Amino acid sequence: MNSQVLAISCDPIFSKQAWGKSLGGISYPLVADFWPHGKVAVDYGVFNDKLGRPDRAIFVVDRQGILRWIKKYEPGILPDNGELLAELRKLQ
Repeated sequence: MNSQVLAISCDPIFSKQAWGKSLGGISYPLVADFWPHGKVAVDYGVFNDKLGRPDRAIFVVDRQGILRWIKKYEPGILPDNGELLAELRKLQ
């Protein structure tokens, strides 16, 4: 759908490597938000100060860099791929 998937994490590199390995590898870039700790999450409004980490969220950003859609997820809840694909289709 002419899109790019990125994963962003505040975890240190060794945690990210272990996570990727536990999944059997990942085919998309895993980006660091380690230092300053959670700056990207703060900027996007998903940093949880109470827990000291970001909430889980998916963002759709258009080619002009405009945030078009955001949804937060509780731990253990898997995103609805159909819902995400519908949001991506809106940008076509």
